[in-house]
Formats: sequence, structure tokens, C-alpha cells
Amino acid sequence: MKIALAQINPIIGDFDHNFYKISLFAEKAKDLLCDLVIFPELAVSGYPPRDLLEKKDFVRTNLDCLNNLVSSIRGIGVICGFADKHPKDDESLLYNAAVLFEDTHIYHRTYKRLLPTYDVFDERRYFMPGEKSETVLYKGKRIGISICEDAWNDKDIFPKQYYQSNPISDLIQDGANILVNISASPFHGGKRDFRWNILRAISQKYKVPLIYVNQVGGNDSVLFDGVSTAFDSFGNMAARACDFDEDMVVFDLESSKGSFHPVSFSETEAMFKSLVMGTHDYVKKCGFSKVVLGLSGGIDSALTACIAVEALGKSNVSGVFMPSRYTSEENYEDTKELADMLGISLTVIPIDGMFREFLTHISPDFDEKNPGVTEQNIQARIRGTILMGLSNKNNSLLLTTGNKSELAVGYCTLYGDMSGGLAVISDLPKTVVYELSEFINAQNQRIPQRIIDKAPSAELKPDQKDQDDLPPYPVLDKILKAYVEDLKTPDEIVEMGFEWSLVRDVLSRVDRNEYKRHQAAPGLKVTSKAFGYGRRYPLAQRYYARLST
Repeated sequence: MKIALAQINPIIGDFDHNFYKISLFAEKAKDLLCDLVIFPELAVSGYPPRDLLEKKDFVRTNLDCLNNLVSSIRGIGVICGFADKHPKDDESLLYNAAVLFEDTHIYHRTYKRLLPTYDVFDERRYFMPGEKSETVLYKGKRIGISICEDAWNDKDIFPKQYYQSNPISDLIQDGANILVNISASPFHGGKRDFRWNILRAISQKYKVPLIYVNQVGGNDSVLFDGVSTAFDSFGNMAARACDFDEDMVVFDLESSKGSFHPVSFSETEAMFKSLVMGTHDYVKKCGFSKVVLGLSGGIDSALTACIAVEALGKSNVSGVFMPSRYTSEENYEDTKELADMLGISLTVIPIDGMFREFLTHISPDFDEKNPGVTEQNIQARIRGTILMGLSNKNNSLLLTTGNKSELAVGYCTLYGDMSGGLAVISDLPKTVVYELSEFINAQNQRIPQRIIDKAPSAELKPDQKDQDDLPPYPVLDKILKAYVEDLKTPDEIVEMGFEWSLVRDVLSRVDRNEYKRHQAAPGLKVTSKAFGYGRRYPLAQRYYARLST
């Protein structure tokens, strides 16, 4: 049996688009003389549909789309994911489902049993768990179909069990001699190898081939890397699709051989490709074609501009430079050079006159000559207003340029530099911003070296440097990762070798700036724990991390 692994990029709720993609890839698989083509989890509706599942018409249209696929695709078997109603026709009870059909006949339906509720997942909100896992006999093979999380609870692989059942074990007990897992498994740094180790361990343990088909593309903050993969019964990788793009590879079940397509050679490359894909998909799926962003001469805006150009093309990216009295000539020169290297348009709008006029009309308490935090923030908000105006006027999506380190400690201005429709690098620690910038220049220099070398500054007061207010970024980022991503206690962070006063200061900044992050533009998730709907903390609360020392 020849099996095609079809990783597609669905658009949530665009059933015509998804119907076309599934039909197109099924035809491609037929041309390659495949017997079966496999698509990702909820391929019919796109994943994650979230509260769209509460709309009855959405569910009905999803089922109509599936029925149209069943009746129109001929000459090849198809496995794909969709949202199914309860057999009693109660539209408020749904299953995350998979189906196997061929030539208008549905051979098998199965329902996802393990419904994740951690991080960005909230499937218990929408779906009922399936009750059992059964195989299906197809072309002489007994196939065990599972859906994403169903494969993530083996006691010999995971030291901690979050669920009582193991659907994979149940499928093996039911006679499965080939396992299929359809997924919408989000990307974050380091996850690809972790995922491969799980899949390899399953195929080795049960001594059966395992085929894993993952969604690709960006849907809101969540990014899917694809890398659909087949393993033989010894745990050897036998086929592999590319990462961060639609693709199809073929696995021959009899020979245990398949095609291999290239994937990122490093975590840094994967991070860059994920942000390019996520930016492209967010902009396009939201109905935009162009973006605008503020350029300051700093590394954050430079990296964001590079990602935008790679995602959308230089003709669709516009930069705006808005100097004040505190802006150095060096930053203008660097911004002009960056725009020339990227081939994007650059508009220069000085803000000093606006700043003076603004302060004239507010209150004598505001002092333009000795700007405190309030005056500094007004400069940022003037820039935000200009950028939002240009965004509205030109129907361009405004990209914000703040990084995760700044967002974590509140080193950013509401309605100023936080204004925008997409926060491209808001899940990148500052140290990783530098790594990505060096990676880009190693391929083809697109960022002036002086931008990378200079000390970062918001330039909102004379001779301002980030390190006047913050710890050195290599130190800050280690503390933030321990606290935000690894969920370490303050005492555990101190035990890592940091001064208790520094830990106390950083953690208190994180805790008290939740209100800012709550109002931030959606960001692209590339770490194990991003700020956004995968990290949910109350705003009005009085719990703060405390040191026992």
C-alpha cells in the first residue's frame, strides 16, 4: 500500500478553500498511484476553530463540506479530520473526529479521546471525549487511527500521565498493524525532536509502522510546522515532509521506504521560518496585503522588517522613521541603510514639533526639557498615533516591534509602541533577537552591522540606554525563562546563581505588568510559554511571587 502524507494549510472557516486543498492533494496522491491519502486534524474546518464551534451553522457547513468531499473524491482512500455531531443529533455535543472514506463510502469514524486543556488548548470547552478506540480493515491492513493528543499518554514514554486511558495501546489490542495519527500540533522551539522521539518510541514499542500527519501554517498566534513523518516498525524514520510549508510525501508500506524533504538545519532557522510563515498567514488570512511598521534604527524593528519582507515581499512593506530631539544621526543613517538593503519605502516624519505642541496644551506640570516617564510615554504615543493613522489610511496592517523581554517587564508603552495589529517578535527574548539577526546576515546581509553592535535604546530622553533601567539582557532573559516558561519559584531562581534583590525586582515587574500584556496585539508563539491566551493570569489580584529568604 502506498500512502500519501498531505500536510495542508487550512483557513479556519473557509470551507471552499479547505475543500479545494483536500481535493487538490487527493488528486496529486492519485497521480502518484497512492492507495490512501491522509490529512491533518480538523482539516475540514481548520484548527483551532475555538468558539466558532458554538455556531450551529459553522458545524453544519463543516459537515456539508465533508459530505461533498466524500461524494466527489474517487479512486483513492482518504483520512481527514472534521467536527462531528453527536449521533443523537444534539448540535451542542460535538466530537473532534476523523473519518476514512473511499468512493462515496465511509468505512470508519473515530473520535478523539484525550482532549487537552493546557497552554493554548481548550478542547474540553467544545468537544466530548470519544469512548473507545477501534481499528478499521482497509485493503487488507488493520489501521488504528488516533488524533493528536491520543498518542501522548504512553506510560513508558511519559513519566507523568494526564489521562486515564491510552488510545494507542487500545488500538494495538484491537489488532492494529499500522498506526495513523492526524494532528494539529503547534510549533515551539525544541518541539520537533521531542515529537520525533515520542513517535519513534511508539513504533518501536508496538513494532508497527506509524504515520503522523500534521497541519502546517499560522492561525492567529499558533504556528504549525508540519514535518509530517512516517516511521517503520523498527522506529526508523522512513518518510518526512518539509517544515513550515504545504507538502506531500509518499510512504510505501510494503518496502518501508518513502521520500524525504528538507527541514530546518537548526533551531534558529526554524524560528526564523516560523515567524515568516506566521506573519504571512496572519496578514493574508485577515484580508490584508500590506504592512507598515515604525523603524527606529534599533535591532527589534530591523528584525521585524526583515521578517515582513521575507513573508510579504518588499513592495508590501513600508517603514516610518519618526525622529525626536533625542534621536541620533547615527540611527537615521542606519534606518536609511536598512530600508535600502531591504528595498522598502521609508517615510520620515519628525515628531519634535508635535511633542512641544502637545505639552503646551496639557498642563504646566509637563516638562519637555526634563522628560520623566510620562513625557517619554507621550513621545511613544505620538508615534503610535501616526502609525495607526497611516495604517488606516493605506489599509495596511501595523506591525509592532517589541520583544518578549520588554513585554515581560513592562518596558513598553500602552497605545504607543504597543499599538498595532500583530506583534511579530513578542515571543522572542532579546538575546534570541540578536541570534536571529546574526543568522539573517550570515545568509545574506540585510541588517546593517552597526544596528546589531550598538547598545539598545528607546531614545526618549538624553543618552538613554535600556541597561539604565534593566539588567543586561543575557541575565534578564535567563530569569524570565525560568519564571515564565519553566515556572520556577523565586527561591529556585535564586539557587540558579542570581542575587535575590535582582530576582525580586524582575519578578515583581513581570507580575505587575499583566495589564499591559492583556492589551497587547496578538503575537506569534515560538516558545513553550508565550504571553497570550495560552497564559491566563487575572488582572485584579494580589498574589505576587515572593522569596522565602
